[in-house]
Parts: sequence; C-alpha cells; structure tokens
Amino acid sequence: MDAVRVALLREVLAGTEWLGATRRFAGALRGSVVAHGGGLLLVGTAAYEPWHLAAHLVDEAAWSGTPELAPTLVRHDARPSDPAHLAVGLGRIEAARRGETLLVVAGREDAALLERVAGARRGGVTVLALGAGDGELPALAHEVLPVPDGAELDLDTVQHLVSAAAGENAVPRPRGRRRFRDALSRLAESLTEPPPSPW
Repeated sequence: MDAVRVALLREVLAGTEWLGATRRFAGALRGSVVAHGGGLLLVGTAAYEPWHLAAHLVDEAAWSGTPELAPTLVRHDARPSDPAHLAVGLGRIEAARRGETLLVVAGREDAALLERVAGARRGGVTVLALGAGDGELPALAHEVLPVPDGAELDLDTVQHLVSAAAGENAVPRPRGRRRFRDALSRLAESLTEPPPSPW
C-alpha cells in the first residue's frame, strides 16, 4: 500500500478510533527504539510472518531519517543458508537484552513463541503486541494494539497504518542551517522521484 492509499484510508477512517490508536501504538514503537538507539526485533507466528510490515518499516526508517525503525525480522523457519536478512531465527529473541524492543504481530497466540516473549520481557526487553486482543500476549506486552477477529480493519491494513504513523512521527531534527538543507534535499528528492506504477 503506497502513501496515497494510506492517506485515502485515513480519510475513510476519520472519526473512528483507529487513527488515534494506530498513532499511539506507532508513537510507543518509535519512542522505544529511538530512546535506545535501535534494536527492533519483529516476529510473527509460524503461520504468519510479518514480511510486509518489515519492508514498510525499512522504507519508513529511510524516508523519515529514523534508522532505528528498521527491524530485524525474526523467522520461525530460518536456515543458515538463507540470505543474512532472512536467516535470523527464534534464538535471537532469547538473546535479546535490555534496551531492545520486540514487536510481536500475531492474530492468534503461539505457545512456543509466548515462552520466548516472556523470557525476553524478563530480560528487560520492551514488548509490543499487534493483533492479539486477548490471551497471554497482551498481558506480557508493554503496549498492545488489538485487532480482534471481525474488526472493521484486518491485521494487514492496521500494519500499514502503524508503519506509516511510525515514520511520520519521527523525532524532530535539530533546528538551524542543517535542518533547512535536509528539508530542501528531501523536497528535491520527492519532486524528482518517478511516479508510482499504475499497475
């Protein structure tokens, strides 16, 4: 989903609780990773890996100048032969330490994953949960954005809103000449970008 579609979706959702909820959750995510200089781990369940959210957060990190938002995607079936960015397995959650943030995207709970999340939280990791509205995961999380079955929006759509909000709520840059030049540079880049493909 591109920026234009996200903007249209926000117009449709104006007046609902979704915009405020996704912005609050994105603010908690951004605040956690920026405060500690990064260390964002992103994991789903064995049945649902949040590839799309990982890609959007990488884009938002680049566009907003907030590299801390770029996550490490933790995969259930990672193999050493996979490319480096896809070879991070569940052991990474066990190795997580204080100052890191773990974002769990789960429509349904996974008992084996819950054990790892609980261990990470005991180790001082900040845990954020997106999707699971009830059960043990919300109780483990420091911040939760529930997306219950039958909600007006599905989990994929909410992920788009969260990633867009995380990028737009970037920490303000210092004022002065450098900030003006950076803004001018970003404007020039956006004006010279090719238009999105109509397909």
